[in-house]
Amino acid sequence: MVTFRFLDSHNDDEITRMSKLATSIVREHYDPLLGKEQNDYMLELFQSERAIREQIKHGYEYYFVDRCGEDIGFIAFYEREKDIYLSKFYLKRCERKKGYSKLMLGFVIDKAEEKGKKTIELNVNKYNDAVMIYEKLGFVRVRDEKNDIGHGYYMDDFVYDYYL
Repeated sequence: MVTFRFLDSHNDDEITRMSKLATSIVREHYDPLLGKEQNDYMLELFQSERAIREQIKHGYEYYFVDRCGEDIGFIAFYEREKDIYLSKFYLKRCERKKGYSKLMLGFVIDKAEEKGKKTIELNVNKYNDAVMIYEKLGFVRVRDEKNDIGHGYYMDDFVYDYYL
């Protein structure tokens, strides 16, 4: 059984746990895609304990994806004026292709509906094989986007929307 456990922003151990989980999953997935140097930079920028705390201060909601007491992934999103922005949607490699992404999306859909939103938006690297998963889940590509994240690095993404 999969459950979603809210990250308690006042619990330093939980933030450390989230950062370690995120780092292990993101490193495994993105080191081969982007290179270790760029991924190290992005992990510090987006998944360090400091970055997670700062994101939470700005409205991000982080959730552990838990299966039988084991953290197998995580989700993070925040509310915008017209939609929910799905910033993090990750599973450990060994837990992929088991149907968990549908459960994760269902959870995000429920949260979007609770907040009165009709759209969920996300960015995904153009060369990430997750593009196919998002499309299979029902996301629709709406545009390309290239964002400068500093130190000469760019995020070269597709932007996808999911319509509730």
